[in-house]
Amino acid sequence: MMASAKMTVADLHEIVLKQLDDDQAQDVVSIPLEGKSSIADHMVIASGRSTRQVAAIAQKLAEKVKQAGFGPVRVEGLPQADWVLIDAGDVVVHLFRPEVRSFYNLERMWSFEGAEKAASGNA
Repeated sequence: MMASAKMTVADLHEIVLKQLDDDQAQDVVSIPLEGKSSIADHMVIASGRSTRQVAAIAQKLAEKVKQAGFGPVRVEGLPQADWVLIDAGDVVVHLFRPEVRSFYNLERMWSFEGAEKAASGNA
């Protein structure tokens, strides 16, 4: 747990993006929702190459967010790991297998002006 100054939504968002990069998530996209939706301030969408990788990324991300002092997160969809939702409160993460991601196409559904491709060398 962090004993220093109170962590912010920006800190949580940065932790999520860094962990996804560390775990080699692909095609990471961050959509700012602040002022547009009450569900969260950021929605992050990423892909894993297989159900095994999606599950591993989700579990490591949930643990990292908890260790950073943001408390436990809700994780749904782990047994199948086709689409895993990680609800960390102000940041919601959707992890997909590529085929499932293209089928649901959340980026298009949530496309707001200003959706940015996160720094990810895995295009």
